[in-house]
Amino acid sequence: MEPDAPLIPMPELTLPGLRRAVAVVVPSRLPEFFDEMQKAFVQAGEDDSVLPIRMFYRRWGVVVEIERHPRTAQRLHAAEAALNSEDADVRARAVREAGEIVRAAHREVAGDSFAPGFTTVG
Repeated sequence: MEPDAPLIPMPELTLPGLRRAVAVVVPSRLPEFFDEMQKAFVQAGEDDSVLPIRMFYRRWGVVVEIERHPRTAQRLHAAEAALNSEDADVRARAVREAGEIVRAAHREVAGDSFAPGFTTVG
């Protein structure tokens, strides 16, 4: 199998970098991005903390990390769809697959490239 080559380089976890990346790899989610951005900044003001903004950057960094790899994104979306299966085994496999993909993306965004290419463990 060929490596899952990224569509774009991973952007910096900044508002402009993430906004541009979302606009390229998953433009249909821009309204969600802007809605969550607004909520994060309001929450940061209410809490007098930058944590909501950092969490927003991390969440969208993970989204971009997954979506910039077409095969990985396809695998995640297939796993998400399989969660609606009536077969408990199919649902269990889907949960494992989605979890592995999301955990690998979190590691990449955090700078731990333990799982390059989002290979699955099992």
